[in-house]
Amino acid sequence: MSARTVLKITGEDRVDFLQNLVTNDVERLKDGLVWTALLTPQGKYLADFFLVPSGDAILIDVATALADGLQKRLTMYRLRAAVQIEATDTTVSRGLGTRSQGAFADPRHTALGWRAYDGRPSQDVNWDELRIKHMIPASGIELIPDESYPLEMNFEALNGVDFRKGCYVGQEVTARMKHKTELRKGLAQVTVTGAAAPGTAVVTDDGKAAGVLFTQSGGLGLAHLRFDRATGTMTAGEAKLIAKM
Repeated sequence: MSARTVLKITGEDRVDFLQNLVTNDVERLKDGLVWTALLTPQGKYLADFFLVPSGDAILIDVATALADGLQKRLTMYRLRAAVQIEATDTTVSRGLGTRSQGAFADPRHTALGWRAYDGRPSQDVNWDELRIKHMIPASGIELIPDESYPLEMNFEALNGVDFRKGCYVGQEVTARMKHKTELRKGLAQVTVTGAAAPGTAVVTDDGKAAGVLFTQSGGLGLAHLRFDRATGTMTAGEAKLIAKM
């Protein structure tokens, strides 16, 4: 899911159009990139993406595998809004260190460096290692369309949801999870001995289902776990796991 596609939204209603749909506050574009998501009406994840300020347009930096579906869904919601949505040939670059002119800070975490849309080369970085260290889910790996809930996938800590902006698709369920329930499942960092394919079920030492193991690198991994069962040594296929809670 490392390949990226950039969509472009133009038209006088572009800000209001997106504001009524996505989890984050589109007005934050004045400060740089905005990481956000489009949800189902039931509050489940469909796609996450970066909104990019670009003059009289807003760019959408999204995983290529999700781009067609996102464009179709946005077009469905367009109705009479004065917006146009199109694919572009803009490329996405990423890197660490000093952010030069034209690059934007990654809004999820300072450790993730910068993103740029001007054709510069990307740096060779072990992004999986960084994601695991800072508990950052990836599109199509930890973040699964029609299945994941954003608050269980660390969206609040990673500046991906705004609870003051007003209504958006899936807002009611997301707000209820924030204010009326205690999360019983969620993204967790685990130590991993051995290896297992991403998506392998995690099982407790007494055979109970505990969750799913996803990305692994350098003896650590990201898993979606039931917190009440994430104790002691667990297994995922041939791998042994211990949650760092």
